[in-house]
Amino acid sequence: MILPGATLGLLGGGQLGRMFTVAARTMGYEVMVLDPDANSPAAAIASEHICASYDDKDALARLASECAAVTTEFENVPASSLETIAEHIPVRPSAVAIRIARDRILEKQTVRNAGVDTVDYVTIKSESDIEAAIGSISFPAILKTATLGYDGKGQVVISRDSDLETAFQQLGEKPCVLEQRIDLACEVSVILARSVCGHIETYAVAENKHEGGILDMSIIPARVTPEIAASAEEMARLLAEELDYCGVLAVEFFIDKNDRLLINEIAPRPHNSGHYTLDACLTDQFQQQVRTLCGFRPGKTDLTTPAVMVNILGDAWEHGTPAWDLFLKNSNVFLHLYGKKAPRVGRKMGHFCCVGSDVAKLLEQAESLKKVLVGHKS
Repeated sequence: MILPGATLGLLGGGQLGRMFTVAARTMGYEVMVLDPDANSPAAAIASEHICASYDDKDALARLASECAAVTTEFENVPASSLETIAEHIPVRPSAVAIRIARDRILEKQTVRNAGVDTVDYVTIKSESDIEAAIGSISFPAILKTATLGYDGKGQVVISRDSDLETAFQQLGEKPCVLEQRIDLACEVSVILARSVCGHIETYAVAENKHEGGILDMSIIPARVTPEIAASAEEMARLLAEELDYCGVLAVEFFIDKNDRLLINEIAPRPHNSGHYTLDACLTDQFQQQVRTLCGFRPGKTDLTTPAVMVNILGDAWEHGTPAWDLFLKNSNVFLHLYGKKAPRVGRKMGHFCCVGSDVAKLLEQAESLKKVLVGHKS
């Protein structure tokens, strides 16, 4: 076990890295962040910031020699970098898990190997695969790049089969998955923490709403039947076991109009839909990342209060700085800003969380505060 006072390494210095750093330093650890952005949010509060690329040999050597263990903020880092570090110190989650999570083709194969359903899909690696794909999937469908796609990026909705070739070219003729579009009822996610010894703690299922491919709001607990919630948690556990996973894992699900649960994708890290844990759980997801990285069992995940979490995007700065006083005057609203210097349309700048006993009232309050962000009065 790695005790407070040790230095933990982190690849990635965005908002997830910043919240990991807050948790780690609060628990008594030092944090060394590797991120190529000199102004990354985590760098501002880390013990030390190495401003270099994720495959910089000297930077990786420093992490391996000066840190007790290393984790990652997100999956879009080279798995080879994690393998290099793992030759010297623990890396959690493993390079294998990162490699699977960053590649939709490997991800879907792994999910099915665990005995869990995904949407129907086919892989397209070249134009020669298009004809067979058209014969296997009905339309409309969604074409997604196998790698580097997130928050709605790297995907195209295809209404008819004649559009598939053009869409493949639009995505750079890179390996893709073509997914059957389903009759969607809602989307949910399960976040869990698994220790190196296999102890698992799962959080309450979150119900997620997206706008423009970006998570807009999470409602906790999800408004689904107890049976669906229990099934989602069990599927997430099965997947964690299949991966022999260590760390925080997020599993996103589709629920169709027939109440079928289908895994959409996984994230080998804390997740946007889990930010409510900062204000509504005994142990938040970033504390879990620290605990599992350091060899401890996950903390208890009891939900202390229902919650509604809403993302704050750079769009909110279109008419100047948002009226934060309208948020902070509410004693049940918790505001989290990520320290990013330049607001841009679609960029995640922060989030707020409304907590209380009545989910319907929390939703009403959250919607009212969302209007503040787009220039309306509360």
